[in-house]
Amino acid sequence: MWTGSFDRYASVVFALIGAAFLFESRNIAKSAYGSEVGPNVFPFLLGLILILLSVKLFLESFKSVQNKNNEREKLMIKRFLIILIASILYAFLLETIGYLISTFVFLFVSFQTMEKGGWIKNAIIAGAFSFCVYYLFVVVLKGSLPGLPVWFS
Repeated sequence: MWTGSFDRYASVVFALIGAAFLFESRNIAKSAYGSEVGPNVFPFLLGLILILLSVKLFLESFKSVQNKNNEREKLMIKRFLIILIASILYAFLLETIGYLISTFVFLFVSFQTMEKGGWIKNAIIAGAFSFCVYYLFVVVLKGSLPGLPVWFS
């Protein structure tokens, strides 16, 4: 198996996940938790973005040059699995440990997986992104996200 075919298979899987997000976002109530921005907006947009990025990956996989270096292939699969597991844990722990902590940890692990080193830079970027998105969604858009866990405050 070479990198291009792995990318094609992964893009199809991600497109199906994006379609599931689109489909299931329609089942979320539009005015839950007293939010002006319905909780169905972000899953819908996430699904749409995931589908678009999957199409882009699928098309780019045909452009890639065949790479028979198994070491590199194994490293890419390892990175993929680490980020996949981190994504699943992020989804399960979002409400338990809150948006800020779970998003920070997920982004930090993902950044470290993609580019080793730069702990301080990655921590700053993950922290700033988590806080800014939380602030924009909760304060500016008057939405609701689980901030910090009850046991932390």
